[in-house]
Amino acid sequence: MTVNERKERQRFDREQLFLDKAAQLIASEGILQLQMAPLARACEYATGTLYQHFSSKEDLLLALVARNGCNQLKLFQQIAALAICNRHKILALCVAEELAREYHPSHARLEQYVFTEVVWENASASRRQMILDNSKPLSELVSGIVGAALAAGELPDHQCTALELSIAPWALCTGSHNLEQTSGLLAAFGLNKDPLQRYRHMHLLLNGMQWQPLQDLNDTAALAAQLQQLRQQVAPLFSGFCQLTVE
Repeated sequence: MTVNERKERQRFDREQLFLDKAAQLIASEGILQLQMAPLARACEYATGTLYQHFSSKEDLLLALVARNGCNQLKLFQQIAALAICNRHKILALCVAEELAREYHPSHARLEQYVFTEVVWENASASRRQMILDNSKPLSELVSGIVGAALAAGELPDHQCTALELSIAPWALCTGSHNLEQTSGLLAAFGLNKDPLQRYRHMHLLLNGMQWQPLQDLNDTAALAAQLQQLRQQVAPLFSGFCQLTVE
């Protein structure tokens, strides 16, 4: 290993240490309590050294989300390879998002937080670009599942591209999670958490898109059994790679 290679390796390891410790502090104390100077001290480095890696707290938060995006891609790739129909693969992605929030709630809250304007706009352009670059393979994977359904005649194109059609289930999945994470919001409208609610809504959307096979939404027992089966298929995939978020 050359001197430059060693320095790069040391820099990489130091950056991972900062990110690991930041994830721990966020999990134990919350996002808003994270401060750069205490984080540097917890890692036994000077604050200036931390700023050599991250230009701001917002920059560090985006770096955490970007790192966990690599995990999400690995998980989605395994789901796309499951021996299930294309419609169920889309549902399995939604189940995976739900399980990820159960296993790593602090990261779920962080992911929602970093896309607010106050954080996103105050992070460096390079960190924002990293997030966008990491999102492209995810988008291509999901639209690839939609494209396979189009090619198989399972889904009419509705004069849209596969990518355009993939936006609807993505928006429903993400939006429902965000509503649930806003403490007291759904309860204020008398909407108690129903474990089948998001899953039923996803089926309702896919039925409206005429994505075969259509699902009988009145058969609650079948919906519950199908959801349980998907959870059993997706849950073991989380142990197939290293979870970078430290809880």
